[in-house]
Amino acid sequence: MKLLHLYYDIMNLYGDYANISAVERLFKLLGTDVSTDRKTFKDNVTLSDYDFIYIGSGTEKNRNAVMKDFRRFSDDIKSCIENNKVILMTGNSFEMLGKSVTDSSGRTEDALGIFSFTTTEQNKTRQTGDAIFTMEGTDKKLVGFINKCSCIESIDTPLFSVEMGMGNTDEDKHEGIRKNNFFGTHLTGPILIKNPYFLCYIASLISGKEITASEKTMAHEIAGYNVTLSELTKRIGN
Repeated sequence: MKLLHLYYDIMNLYGDYANISAVERLFKLLGTDVSTDRKTFKDNVTLSDYDFIYIGSGTEKNRNAVMKDFRRFSDDIKSCIENNKVILMTGNSFEMLGKSVTDSSGRTEDALGIFSFTTTEQNKTRQTGDAIFTMEGTDKKLVGFINKCSCIESIDTPLFSVEMGMGNTDEDKHEGIRKNNFFGTHLTGPILIKNPYFLCYIASLISGKEITASEKTMAHEIAGYNVTLSELTKRIGN
């Protein structure tokens, strides 16, 4: 398996490097040969060479800088999405793939235009809080944390339904975006550390064979997930 951690050095808030480490560790536990390339600005990369592509979250300033460099991959990333490449973009990184980004001063910049959604940053406050999400196709809820200053509108194919926490907008009960095997979400934690079942779901897509979370190999991860979900669920009275 070949993994790519793109912009590893600048899009790496919230310990996001651990998401790629979690995938590496899981495949090694399963006896699968795995290698990871870590690439950044101006590095030569062919996205189609990889089985899994990951980009983490960064400051708004860093996201804007990365967006300028990432434009050279516009055709490649679009092709990868259409051809079911497994891609995970967390935090504000997936905002780069929308139609536009409007910053807190009101200045609008064209994004890559892979999707039709628009991103508008708030002027004064950030939205933060714990979250519980559900996802079609799995009975395991997802847990994590949201820290963002953006409102994302016109997403036709959201990734998650919101049980607790914030959606793409204040009123929206859906969060993130999915198309084929592309996953974009503001859920951090890091998401693949907090959610071992989702990690196995992603790994199954990457490998093309079913991988399940096992108490033998993921006991600590499952225990941590269960405690977090239990404590968060108490807050909403379920």
